[in-house]
Amino acid sequence: MANKVCICGIDTSSLPKSTNKELMQIMEDIKQGKDGAREKFIMLNMRLVLSIVQRFSVKEANSDDIFQVGIIGLMKAIDNFDTSVGVRFSTYAVPMIIGEIKRFLRDSSSVKVTRSLRDVAYKALQVREALMKTQNDEPSLDQIAMGLEMPVKDVAFALDAIAEPVSLFETVYGEDNDSLLVMDQIKDSCTEDSWVENTLLHEAIDGLGERERQILYLRYYAGKTQMEISDEIGISQAQVSRLEKNAIKTIKMLV
Repeated sequence: MANKVCICGIDTSSLPKSTNKELMQIMEDIKQGKDGAREKFIMLNMRLVLSIVQRFSVKEANSDDIFQVGIIGLMKAIDNFDTSVGVRFSTYAVPMIIGEIKRFLRDSSSVKVTRSLRDVAYKALQVREALMKTQNDEPSLDQIAMGLEMPVKDVAFALDAIAEPVSLFETVYGEDNDSLLVMDQIKDSCTEDSWVENTLLHEAIDGLGERERQILYLRYYAGKTQMEISDEIGISQAQVSRLEKNAIKTIKMLV
C-alpha cells in the first residue's frame, strides 16, 4: 500500500501490464472495430501516461489535469498509429503525449510566454536535471548555459519568463492574523507607493510587443547602443530608435 498513488480516482498500483505482442493484437482489434478494444488498449497504456506525467512538476496545474491531457495524447496516438511501420506503439506514442502536455501547460499558463522562450527554458531544465545526476549538486547558470551553448543572459531570461508569479500578499510563515507575508520581507526603504509604481511599470513593459521589450532589455539592462542592437536583431538603427521611443512613450502613458 505504500506505493499506492491515486490519480483521477484511479489506483495506479492496480493498473494492468501487457507485452508489446498483446498490445499489437488489441490494436488489430481496434482497427477491425471490435467493441471494447479501444478502451482496453487505453487502460493497458495508462502506466505509460503516468510515467510521462511524473516528468512534469509544475504548480500551475495539478497531476490530475496533466494526466487527463496525457490520456488525450494517448488517444490521438491510438487513432493515428500505423501498425505496418513496424515500431513499438510506445515509441510512437511518447512524443505525442509529451507534446499534448506541453501545449496544455503553455496555453494554460497565467503569464503568456513566447514559444521560443519557453522552448529554451525547457531545454535549460533538461540540462539542469542531467547535470544534477552527474555531479550530484545544483548546477550554476553558467554550467547550464554552457551545456546549451547559449549566452548566460539568454538562458536566465528564458527561465525567468516561465517562473510562476508570487503575490505580495502570499503567506511566507504563520497563519490568520499572525502571518508573515512576502510584502513584510521587503526592505523598509521600499514604500508602498514605490511598489505600486514598480508593479505598474512591469505591467506596462509586459504589454509591449516582443521586439520592443527586447530592445528595452538590450538598451537599459545589457547596456548596448542602438547600433549594436541594430546589428544583433537585424533592423536599421533608425528602426531601433523609433521602436525605443514608442515603447518609452507607451510606458509613460500607463505608469
